[in-house]
Amino acid sequence: MHDLIIRNATIVDGTGAPKKSGDVAVQGGKIAEVSDKVSGAGKREIDANGDLLTPGFVDIHTHYDGQVCWDKTVTPSSWHGVTSIVMGNCGVGFAPVKKGTEDELVSLMESVEDIPGTALHEGIPWTWETFPEYLDAIDTPYAIDVGAQVPHVAIRHYVMGERCYDDATPEDMEAMQKITREALEAGALGFSTSRFYGHLDRHGNTVPGTDASAEEMCKIGDAFKGLNHGAIEVISDHINNDDELKWIEHIARTTGRPLTALTIMGDEKVWGLAERLKDEGVTIRPQVGARPASILMALDGTINPMRQYPSYQEIHDLPLADRQKALRDPTFRQKILSEEPVLPKSKDGVRLMNTYEEIYVMDEDLTYEPSEADTIAAKAAAQNVKPVEVIMDTFAAGRPLLVFFRGYNNYCLETQRKNIENPVSVFGLSDGGAHCGVLVDASVPTYMIAYFTRDRKRGPLMSLEGVVHKLTQDGAALYGLHDRGVVAPGYKADLNLIDYNAIKLHQPEMIYDLPAGGKRLVQRADGYRATICAGQVTFENGEHTGALPGRLIRGG
Repeated sequence: MHDLIIRNATIVDGTGAPKKSGDVAVQGGKIAEVSDKVSGAGKREIDANGDLLTPGFVDIHTHYDGQVCWDKTVTPSSWHGVTSIVMGNCGVGFAPVKKGTEDELVSLMESVEDIPGTALHEGIPWTWETFPEYLDAIDTPYAIDVGAQVPHVAIRHYVMGERCYDDATPEDMEAMQKITREALEAGALGFSTSRFYGHLDRHGNTVPGTDASAEEMCKIGDAFKGLNHGAIEVISDHINNDDELKWIEHIARTTGRPLTALTIMGDEKVWGLAERLKDEGVTIRPQVGARPASILMALDGTINPMRQYPSYQEIHDLPLADRQKALRDPTFRQKILSEEPVLPKSKDGVRLMNTYEEIYVMDEDLTYEPSEADTIAAKAAAQNVKPVEVIMDTFAAGRPLLVFFRGYNNYCLETQRKNIENPVSVFGLSDGGAHCGVLVDASVPTYMIAYFTRDRKRGPLMSLEGVVHKLTQDGAALYGLHDRGVVAPGYKADLNLIDYNAIKLHQPEMIYDLPAGGKRLVQRADGYRATICAGQVTFENGEHTGALPGRLIRGG
């Protein structure tokens, strides 16, 4: 007798092959049989009734390094069919760490990834120093599988201390290589680094390692030599610079390990390099997300344009419902209209909150593909009101504003669609547990299935089979997780049973469930009948069953 049988499913198996009808049997945490009709019985049987059965989704770019210490369900990713995650991205994380310097890593994560420092201080037990000790500490049961990369920022901070913003000496580089190797041998899935000038500490400095030399990067890369696992993740503002691409190519060639470079519009050179090296068996994968880099602005979010107005500051600490009521009050609105906004000191802040031609009212369908008519400027002109009145109306109705940093061209996501479909790209950039007050892209698996394969009207749809492949087997393979991401005998029984016609996102909402009452944007979804990890039903109709079959994934 099988542990579980799912009957009468429409199977999209994760390989990109055409969907098919059939049954799937699970035994001992693995898929035992996939056939037109599985014979015999199961201890539990689920009639799919023609609904969609996919592999569990694999999210390769999250920032749950702290959250896994207190949240064993790893939400909100697990609400969206994710059964495996990779963290330790963008060079930031919490190990290695010397005793007494924990606060410094917390402040870096808080500044770079917008995760409440109070939550991290209260929720992280700090029972480790080395990266292998960190892995041991988080090697606990979860609702999903968890894998970690060793982060450059933490390594540099550990080795160089107060000098971590300076150039590394040969001795520093040797020590960083040794720590990276030790982490990989203990089970780290890879190494990540940030060379992005938007990643700043609380004092406004770029994070340690941003300007690390090519020599340092190549020396750390040598840690991978001779190993049969591990990937390298790079986020860089210099990704189109020939010198940057030279050391990236060197590491990919000499280590034989896959490298993924986070990309945005305009990063054409790395795509060309990836195409050229592919034929030589050298793997560089440009990493793309569901949409260009963006944020949500909301009344209770980290970025709120109403804070520029003195009268709003007077009510800022009131409950959300009271502030929404004030935004509808004619007397209060008139006070706002009579005031000049107090602009933020940073140019980026001014642009994000006041460039009304580039700020969009999020539509009720959550398409993230607004038209020009959805801009604050266009809506204000159409209604013959001031832009701030549109903002007040939007926030009073409980809807967010959407801002793209760059790359949203011609008011559509066509370039994004083509990049996602490009075989050399890998899907990622959800930032699952990060940027808690400005985005909730942990929901992108649901968005990709519901919007890009079914609901999109402003351009061609993507194939369901292709999207599922990108969300499963393709991302898993980058990190050497070849035991999952496919519905076939012998593979790990990580599965999603989805009502394809019903799957949809809920509106983003701010909740205060982090340690110390920290806030985060979350987004629920409809349509997930069951999510299964290692053969156990972990979520049923969106609710956790209590099962915690997930484990720490150790590379190699």
